[in-house]
Amino acid sequence: MAPLVPAAPLITLLDGTSSDASSVTVASTAATASPVLASGDDPELDVTEPASWLDWFLGIPLKVILIVVIGSIALIVVRHMIKSVTDRIARDKPVTESGRALGGYSTVLQKANPLARARRAQRAKTIGSVLRSSANILFGSIILLLVLDTLGVNIAPFIASAGIAGVALGFGAQALVKDFLSGTFMLLEDQYGVGDTVDLGDVVGTVEEVALRVTKVRDLEGTLWFIRNGEILRTGNMSQEWSSTLVEFPVPLSADIGAVREILEAAATRTCADPRVAESVLDAPEVTGVESIKHGRLTFRVRIRTKPGMQWAVARELRIAVRDDLAAAGISLAIW
Repeated sequence: MAPLVPAAPLITLLDGTSSDASSVTVASTAATASPVLASGDDPELDVTEPASWLDWFLGIPLKVILIVVIGSIALIVVRHMIKSVTDRIARDKPVTESGRALGGYSTVLQKANPLARARRAQRAKTIGSVLRSSANILFGSIILLLVLDTLGVNIAPFIASAGIAGVALGFGAQALVKDFLSGTFMLLEDQYGVGDTVDLGDVVGTVEEVALRVTKVRDLEGTLWFIRNGEILRTGNMSQEWSSTLVEFPVPLSADIGAVREILEAAATRTCADPRVAESVLDAPEVTGVESIKHGRLTFRVRIRTKPGMQWAVARELRIAVRDDLAAAGISLAIW
């Protein structure tokens, strides 16, 4: 007969049920062997094991750090490239190995303009500032969205909200956006710059400052005008590349046309050789002849090609020379 094996004693639990001692011992042993986790900790992270901390760091935290570091480096590189290009433009140095300057800034006529360097520097500075600000916004937004996506945040609502906000901003600030876009294209196209004499429709004067939103122009009376770039519909630049002196001289209808023409040619030639304006003259003077016959007088026109902004100085000297020569020949200027 098989020996009798004593049964495991029954243990009454708190809820009134009973269980054998062996099962309770196994359960208590398993509970003692399991690590204790802090409240709210990741159940897969064992705070007592360094390897668990390393595995956790190589996950999401490392991805976030890489996104921020790589994005920051890319932004720094782009900003440095923008600064390098704009500085070269401002100094009128070539940006390509072939020696050709970006945008053709090294033309002879632009070098002859004493204000060309100032306008190049301001244009480069303004464009560089806009490009750097745009790069900051673009890279910052991309980095933020990538970090949120890595952390498990749904970025679709952010993208949709940004689109809606952009549309609302576009409708609410149409005039401002128009001014900025017009100013950007005006700078890129080099329509005018600091020191240029321009005709903007209602205002004629010298440009003192060019910005993305407004252009400052001082007229002949000394009034400083602030003109929004979006409101400029036409621009007449009297100081770009080269200018032309056009002066008309009315003489009596009875005057000898041949003699008057010879006097005008001699006076214009002497004016172009005058040391005070000789460096500003680009071509030989041209007497176009009789432009009109009306009101009892003949009107002759003299044209001289000059450097930008110097047409008025040459015209003043020409008028004095023509008046003196006509008076010496006994020919008077016609009276209106």
